Amino acid sequence: MPPSTPVPLYAIALGSNRRGRHGSPVREVQAALVAIGGVIAVSPLISTPPIGPSRRRFVNAAALVETAETPPQLLARLKRIERAFGRRRGRRWDARVIDLDIILWSGGPWAGPGLTIPHVAFRARDFVLRPLAAIAPTWRDPLTGRTIRQLAALTG
Repeated sequence: MPPSTPVPLYAIALGSNRRGRHGSPVREVQAALVAIGGVIAVSPLISTPPIGPSRRRFVNAAALVETAETPPQLLARLKRIERAFGRRRGRRWDARVIDLDIILWSGGPWAGPGLTIPHVAFRARDFVLRPLAAIAPTWRDPLTGRTIRQLAALTG
């Protein structure tokens, strides 16, 4: 029997601050978790103030997802889920039904067209770090060497 290859693990940030076909932002995040699949851990959902022009508070969460997909394959699937949920391209930081971002993956740093892992802004975003610290506190940022718990302490 050939040796098994470990399935890549991804940290995904989820956010919503607008009702969609699934209902409230909380329901949109819950439905997105089901749509993503392969979820092995989910943080508590938290309410956070918006960044930028939106006035509505966000519901944010983080999930650990196992999938054999490459980073570009997973990104393409997450974008399809966002479109299926009714997300449309628009102003940056505007209200949205769902936002799905790849934050980290078990393969370390990765960069390609339209995708950089670790997510370029995650170290400064409490709404990403706080949920992620609840499910992966010892996961290390491959660029700084700091744990998610340490990064969250710096932003909190």
